[in-house]
Order: sequence, then C-alpha cells, then structure tokens
Amino acid sequence: MSALLALQYRYDFLIDGAINVFWAFAALAPLFIVYQGRATVAGWSFGEALVVIGWFTLLEGVMEGSINPSLSTVVEHIRKGTLDFVLLKPADAQFLVSTSRFEPWRATNAITAVLIFVYAFGQLRRVPSLEAVLGALLLLLAAVGLLYSLWILSVSAAFYVVKMDNLQYLFTAVFDAARWPSSVFRGALKVVVTFVIPLALMTTFPAEALLGRRTGAGLLVPVACAFAFAAFARLVWLKSIGKYTSASS
Repeated sequence: MSALLALQYRYDFLIDGAINVFWAFAALAPLFIVYQGRATVAGWSFGEALVVIGWFTLLEGVMEGSINPSLSTVVEHIRKGTLDFVLLKPADAQFLVSTSRFEPWRATNAITAVLIFVYAFGQLRRVPSLEAVLGALLLLLAAVGLLYSLWILSVSAAFYVVKMDNLQYLFTAVFDAARWPSSVFRGALKVVVTFVIPLALMTTFPAEALLGRRTGAGLLVPVACAFAFAAFARLVWLKSIGKYTSASS
C-alpha cells in the first residue's frame, strides 16, 4: 500500500529517488577532502573508509525508508490517544506499528550502497571473499536490529514524555557520525559511539567484516550484543504499553 500510494505521484517518486541518490554521493565530498593530502586516517585507507560509508548509506535507507516512517506515527497516536486502534487488533502491537508505513523510494539507498562498494573495492584493487560477504551480511542483520531497537526505546519514552520529536531529530543527527570509522574518535566520544549509542557496530564492524578484518568471535560478540539489546527494547516496550492512557480513559 505504501508503494501504491507513492506511485500515485510518479514524477514525485522519481524526483525523490534521484535527489536521494544525489545527496548520498554528495556525502562523499568530506571523505575526498580528508584524504586529499594523506594516505590513511586512523588506520583506514580511502577505499576502506568508502566501505564504511557504503554501510552507512544502506542503513540510512533502512532507517528513513522503514523504521522512521512507521515508528514516528506512534508518537502521534500516543499524543492523540488513538493508539487504541492498534492495540485492539488481533496481532502484536509492536509488529503493527513497526510495519505501518514505508517510503519505497528509499530503496535507492541500496543501489547507491552497492555502487559505493564496487568503487571502494576498485580502489582497493581486490574483491571480498565469500566468507567476508557472509560475515558482513550477518553483522548487517545485527546492525538493523540494533538500529530498530534504539528507535523502539525512543518511541517507548513517548509513553512517559509525549513530546519526543526533538529526541528523534537528535538521534538522526547523531547517526550521521556513523559515516566515519569508529577509530577516528578518541576518549569519551569513542566510548559513546561504541557502547552508549553503538554506531561502531552499525557501520564500522560490518565494514571490517567485509574487508576480512573481523571473523569468528569478532562476528558472534556483536550479534549477541544486538540480540540482548533487542530483548531489552522489547521489555521496555511491553512495560511502556502498560502506561498508555487512551482518549476514552
């Protein structure tokens, strides 16, 4: 239904997709500037840093194409007291609110990410092994689950503090830091992007896996952390639902 709605305005659909591709490639400009006078930054070459941006582009598409549009409507439902229409349906409420709306044109991010990967490994003059690709895909699933869990936690907070728009904008702004390898950050900031808001697991770890730097326990530990984080987000969501007061209450 989201696709049908978007395609009712065909030219708008195509223009949005083209603009999205343009901004994705425009985001590469800072990388070209940083690497203009140096071969590596924090142990990452230009081609390797491009792999990180490829994962960032892909996850940004997932976030803006499916997670954000669906869960943003929950805040409005809570504010108006109309979440009853979701809770009364014979299906899991978290599943329903997570799949209520999509932005199909954001699928162009996947195409853009593939082009960036091709260009990156062209710069590196090699191709990733099958083992590396499978490991990267495993960490991609963990990254998507982690990103989704963070949004669930943000939305759950709306049951206590209804005005959550600023927090969502803040998270989107913080997520922009994921376009850089986590090793470029130092001190307290490195702790934040690794443990508090684990941006490193979302983009740097999958990039390391695709580059063949992360195998074995280096793959399993992030996946286990993502599962634990998802379970915690689920518990918070269930507890928050109990705090909901409908418009008829």
